[in-house]
Amino acid sequence: MASASLMGTYEHTIDAKGRMAFPTKLRERLGLSFIVTIGLDNCLYVFSEEEWENFTEKLRTLTGEKAKSAKLFIVRACPVEPDKQGRILIPQNLREYAGLTKDVTVLGVINRAEIWDSARFNEMSGAISEEMLSDALADIAF
Repeated sequence: MASASLMGTYEHTIDAKGRMAFPTKLRERLGLSFIVTIGLDNCLYVFSEEEWENFTEKLRTLTGEKAKSAKLFIVRACPVEPDKQGRILIPQNLREYAGLTKDVTVLGVINRAEIWDSARFNEMSGAISEEMLSDALADIAF
């Protein structure tokens, strides 16, 4: 089931201890435990164990400066398991990286989930125009 596409947008809050309810629909696709690490644009990436293996295999092919930079994805990665209430604990260093304090937006993005500070996500998504969306789809004969 971990290979099914992840999709959707979910609004949640994170408590002072760094716990947040993780969306049920995404948990069902990600499995009993999954990996959280830094992402691009100051969000966090969430991978199923299977997708994490795929991602790290691709990272292993990098060399030179790209390999040095890509190490950050590995050294900041943390396995998580939802508790009985479906909450995950996001380590403080990852919360700080993504600027997560209270309101968070969780996205399903095909092969991974992303956790964003809600204000940052709203700012980023508001900057995407119809023309940019059209350009993004132009290469796939949509």
